[in-house]
Amino acid sequence: MMCPNNLLLKKQPIDMPLTSTTAAPVPLRIMIFIHSLHAGGAERVAVDLANQWHIHGHDVMVVTQTDARGDVYELNRHVERVALNTAGLRGVMANLRRLYALRKTMQRYRPDIVLGMMTTASILSILASAGLRCRVIATEHTHPPSQNLSSFWLKLRRRTYPHAAQVVALTRDTASWIVNHVPGSNMAVIPNAVHWPLANGEPQVPPPQRNGRCRLLAVGRLHTDKGFDILIDSFRDLAAVFSDWDLVILGEGPERDRLQGQIDVAGLAGRISMPGRVGNMQQWYQACDIYVLSSRVEGLSNSLLEAMACGMPSVAFDCETGPREIIRPDIDGLLVTPVEDPQALAAALSGLMQDKQARKTLASRAVDVRDRFSMRRVLSLWQEVFNDIQHQDKKG
Repeated sequence: MMCPNNLLLKKQPIDMPLTSTTAAPVPLRIMIFIHSLHAGGAERVAVDLANQWHIHGHDVMVVTQTDARGDVYELNRHVERVALNTAGLRGVMANLRRLYALRKTMQRYRPDIVLGMMTTASILSILASAGLRCRVIATEHTHPPSQNLSSFWLKLRRRTYPHAAQVVALTRDTASWIVNHVPGSNMAVIPNAVHWPLANGEPQVPPPQRNGRCRLLAVGRLHTDKGFDILIDSFRDLAAVFSDWDLVILGEGPERDRLQGQIDVAGLAGRISMPGRVGNMQQWYQACDIYVLSSRVEGLSNSLLEAMACGMPSVAFDCETGPREIIRPDIDGLLVTPVEDPQALAAALSGLMQDKQARKTLASRAVDVRDRFSMRRVLSLWQEVFNDIQHQDKKG
């Protein structure tokens, strides 16, 4: 069964309707359960939603498995923050401890709605809520075929998701996959919102002076999924032709040493830099000329949305699944096929690098994402889900 969420039915970039209701939303007690508030797309979305729902009159609690010491994103001081301290545990008994701790928190807080952020948190939320009056919304932030889930969690997803009040996916392709592989899931599609202007955070790292040079920019965790190795190969082919262009890769992760080694072997240490994670992202987007998303797989990319909101022309592999639901090809960006092909990516970049007017034209429409993916539109879709759940409860 699928929610009548019309984003699920279209096969083009997302343009969200802005719905409105005549009655004010009923205040709800909402619990958000997520592994941590460390750096990451889903973690930032969890904090954004918690803060926005508080502003809109809901009572919100955020529950994590980790403690608050590694938190990167700041919650409103009126949003309760609870740490279960169950991170790092392994095995069946560890998961039973997580379920016990989560259920006790649910019984104390008595939420109307529990939002599980990502697959395992969603599964645990559904199991922990058995017999309680709260309704669970499961979420998928990664396209399932690209997930590294054990057969244990795959089986649990098939068994538990049909018991969720709603399953929310970021993209239509992910929603379609869940419908086909997890029968009985009640699906909706709600993308991430983009904030404008972008929030400032730490660390503050000023972009270097341009000195007449142009820059490609890529942002993300230094992980093989992000395809930065492919991007480096592409730039190696471009560097000699475009001697006034450099490449900046922002982010941290386990692939840093390997990527730096690749850069050094290519003799591009003076042309490719990896400054790490920065908090003043808007400054960096506005100090660069083209945004590149070289991912092998990608959900609904927050960095792509941010880059476009900052007026950057963007080039992205047409990977599963998010870029094609953000970029309108040849209107506000370019989609590249085949995926994982350094030469194809280099060709697309080359066309834009040598055509300043084409960059300006794409940039002028890229900023449409500020409205297309605005927080008010995203909150409107979440309110539809809440209303639908409340309607189901009244009918039941």
